Amino acid sequence: MNIAAYKFVAIDDSPALREDLRARTQALGLMGTILLAPEGINLFLAGTGENVRAFLAHLRADARFADLEAKESWSATQPFRRMLVKLKREIIRMDHPAIQPAAGRAPGVDAPTLKRWLDQGHDDEGREIALLDTRNAFEVDYGSFEGAIDWRIGKFTEFPPALRAHSDEFKGKTVVSFCTGGIRCEKAAILMREEGVEHVLQLEGGILKYFEEVGSAHYKGDCFVFDGREALAPDLSARSARASARASEDPDLAIKQ
Repeated sequence: MNIAAYKFVAIDDSPALREDLRARTQALGLMGTILLAPEGINLFLAGTGENVRAFLAHLRADARFADLEAKESWSATQPFRRMLVKLKREIIRMDHPAIQPAAGRAPGVDAPTLKRWLDQGHDDEGREIALLDTRNAFEVDYGSFEGAIDWRIGKFTEFPPALRAHSDEFKGKTVVSFCTGGIRCEKAAILMREEGVEHVLQLEGGILKYFEEVGSAHYKGDCFVFDGREALAPDLSARSARASARASEDPDLAIKQ
């Protein structure tokens, strides 16, 4: 069983929490990566279904993570090579410290509603939908929503200047930012609102949640994931048996959502 989860919440005891989570994942035989930062937690883990759920129960016993939502998928083999629990400055690096999702997030749109809007060609107010892919260019090349905006960024820290160069394109439209599992598009949506983009939503749960709830509608291709499965098809099955060199060589890459 594979899970991806994150939550923006204030964490002021990262070193102690790191030791607790490291001990718990080792006891349960889990592999993957957990990032802890003052702004929250971000994790990708894999193991037996029983042990993954036991870990989630332990984590949710902490009031800060009681409502943590995890996206599930399955694979025949363990997609990670080791277990890392790391302390970071940000759980997803943007280099824009004024963005604090725990203090208030941008509104979201769920997968069924977005599909309905794409089916009808506009949102419920009649505005054109602008789908904005906030992922790196090589991820987009595996697959994306039909007609999505792709600024060909090489890393997420390039998103703020790209936004400032293109924000005029969104006038009169409803912008829906999306990414793999929700974490990048959440920060992106907050930044867009800060920069004056009027109608901004984030796709709740990202592409993986969209796949889970509505399948491949309006999406072409697969979704790159930063583990040994490499990419997931819209039915959440592993599309490629090749191990992801990027994830195996740089464990920090195995934690983007």
